[in-house]
Amino acid sequence: MTRSHLSDALASRISLLRQQLPESVRLIAVTKQVSVDAMRSAYAAGIRDFGESRVQEAEAKQSQLQDLPDITWHLIGHLQTNKAKKALEHFQWIHSLDSLKLAQQLDNLAGSLSKQPQVCLQVKLLPDPNKYGWTVPELLADLPVLDRCQHIQILGLMTIPPLDLDEEEILAFFQSTRELAEKIQQQNWSRIQMQHLSMGMSDDYHLAVQAGATMVRLGTTLFGERHKE
Repeated sequence: MTRSHLSDALASRISLLRQQLPESVRLIAVTKQVSVDAMRSAYAAGIRDFGESRVQEAEAKQSQLQDLPDITWHLIGHLQTNKAKKALEHFQWIHSLDSLKLAQQLDNLAGSLSKQPQVCLQVKLLPDPNKYGWTVPELLADLPVLDRCQHIQILGLMTIPPLDLDEEEILAFFQSTRELAEKIQQQNWSRIQMQHLSMGMSDDYHLAVQAGATMVRLGTTLFGERHKE
């Protein structure tokens, strides 16, 4: 398939998705292992939100896409503390803020860099050794300290369901995440807002949207299968 045919196919998929998704849902194109050419095609089809899992890969792509200044970059993968400064320099959104220690480090660094990153708190509603994030009791206990962060903008929750759930269980999982966000919002924190729910990927985004997602993170649905690592 030629590059123009690939671009046309991608544009068609994006157009179809836009028709399926409510206007209130932000489509984030997950571009891990996706070429810069494919990203340019997605941009030409209207995508402005790109999600990367690794700081280093995003940094390399951003250097090649400097002529597209209105891209919003979202970090959606686990962030190691030694990459925190780089993450603040290269991403406007961090969806994978998964611990109090990381939150405090990002807040301190953001102050020194005069940044105000938008972040989601990653939560783990069910036991899952393969996922990072707060359990519900841990998060509720840490909220008073998180509310004292001065530079990061805490704007919602992010979650990823365990792999072994059926559709009914996934929907319930996403609904529980929405209910947790509502509970936190009702506590009227001074700096913590629950405006966003970052949940739903290629296999389950329709369930996430049904449960109230405001941001979905789609890779395979847009770009096809990538190489397994």
